[in-house]
Amino acid sequence: MPIYEFIAKDPNKSCPVCRQGFELLLRVNQCMPALCPDCGVPVRKCISVPNVGVSVSNFDDRAKSTGFHKLKKTGQGEYEKLY
Repeated sequence: MPIYEFIAKDPNKSCPVCRQGFELLLRVNQCMPALCPDCGVPVRKCISVPNVGVSVSNFDDRAKSTGFHKLKKTGQGEYEKLY
């Protein structure tokens, strides 16, 4: 289920929730809300940034233990082997 972000169309007539923006978890077959759930002011859907975080699964350690190598570029066409 995707998470959608909404913000008030008119910040002057909105509550603190929709003025700052809020998120809703909606199913694919659910309709997009036209009004703020708290104050009833018209809202619009925002373009949001995907949440792509850093892996916490020790990728370098796992890659090293399975025989992969990591290289660091040191110059034009020159690389240094880190592991």
